[in-house]
Amino acid sequence: MKIYTVCGMGFGTSLMVKMTIDDILKEIGEVANVEAIDMGSVKGLSADLFVTSNDMKGAFPSVDAPVIYLNNMVDKAEIKEKITYFFKM
Repeated sequence: MKIYTVCGMGFGTSLMVKMTIDDILKEIGEVANVEAIDMGSVKGLSADLFVTSNDMKGAFPSVDAPVIYLNNMVDKAEIKEKITYFFKM
């Protein structure tokens, strides 16, 4: 399982989300390779899931994987809810 966390302005926020997702995956007993990237790196990548800010919805490139759009990139409860839902699908 490959998950990319994507920030529109570099790596700072996507790195924080990556670390949060790593913690959540341990809590829920799932395994995935999570990597933080910037928006410019998305095109052409193969992944099982992308996670980014709701603010990026209009600018996010077309990808062949689900995209989770977060309202608040630092809200662990929101991230956990959406990641857990994804793994139950």
